[in-house]
Amino acid sequence: MAPNHNTDDSKDHASKLKGRSKDDISLVVCFGEMLIDFVPTVGGVSLAEAPAFKKAPGGAPANVAVCISRLGGSSAFIGKLGDDDFGYMLADILKQNNVNHSGVRFDPSARTALAFVTLRADGEREFLFFRHPSADMLLHESELDMNLLKQARIFHYGSISLIAEPCRSAHLAAMRIAKSSGSILSYDPNLRLALWPSPEDARKGIMSIWEQADVIKISEEEITFLTGGDDPNDDNVVLKKLFHPNLKLLVVTEGSEGCRYYTKEFKGRVAGVKVKPVDTTGAGDAFVGGILSCLASDLCLLKDEKRLRDALLFANGCGAVTVTERGAIPALPTKEAVLKLLGKVPA
Repeated sequence: MAPNHNTDDSKDHASKLKGRSKDDISLVVCFGEMLIDFVPTVGGVSLAEAPAFKKAPGGAPANVAVCISRLGGSSAFIGKLGDDDFGYMLADILKQNNVNHSGVRFDPSARTALAFVTLRADGEREFLFFRHPSADMLLHESELDMNLLKQARIFHYGSISLIAEPCRSAHLAAMRIAKSSGSILSYDPNLRLALWPSPEDARKGIMSIWEQADVIKISEEEITFLTGGDDPNDDNVVLKKLFHPNLKLLVVTEGSEGCRYYTKEFKGRVAGVKVKPVDTTGAGDAFVGGILSCLASDLCLLKDEKRLRDALLFANGCGAVTVTERGAIPALPTKEAVLKLLGKVPA
């Protein structure tokens, strides 16, 4: 990494955005799916055994956008919803959480995506998706909000939007526009094998855009999957197989144990924050929201290990707060809640 690389990034982007408000300058634009999670009202049961379900808004990129806004940052969401009651409910949730929703489109020919999420006794999830196809899969490149993409300081996305056309082409175009406008590209693969035609398609699809990302967040399970069974705890596996030359930060989440971080200059581990888990849905998205909210306001933390570690501890706290409630968006934290959990007085 060149000594002043990130500083230059920050200056270049700031010069492009001169004259705009502080919120606009630190805008994080999230691209992809937003859907309804149906969560059993009791834990530790299968879908068939669940006596009832509670609907909860979700979808990883939307969760991240809401989390950033709840934490006091500036965020936007780009994606497609069904022209149905669920779609308008989700759009209203974005509005209620002060997420810029000018990039949301509605499809009259497809429904908003649904996912039934089972909660095992250990709080981990299993998914059953209804997308045949759902509206999020039908976003066209011509429907992209160009102004939002050009404003993004950080452009964040997952891999579910790569599974099918026309959304895949829209996703790739959005990445090109954001990158050419000076955005940092942030990638959370968010592996959902059940949605891909095959494991090999999933591996190829996820890796097809790997080397374009500046920041990647990945789980231990995803490392094992993407490397064909290698040890996710082996630094050599991570550095040789997953850390590409353009990458500024790779973060490996370890659930309640915390996270590991890798840059060209340093690597290390930040311990997790212990809480009693109720539902892990949205925890990874809250973590991403936490680190991106810090990064959007301070790109220099990518080359300052102490500032990076502080930001990752805050992100761990975001994930910890989220697992203490059911659902994704309903459980996402405020900055005050995270600082309280970490034993810090809110600023």
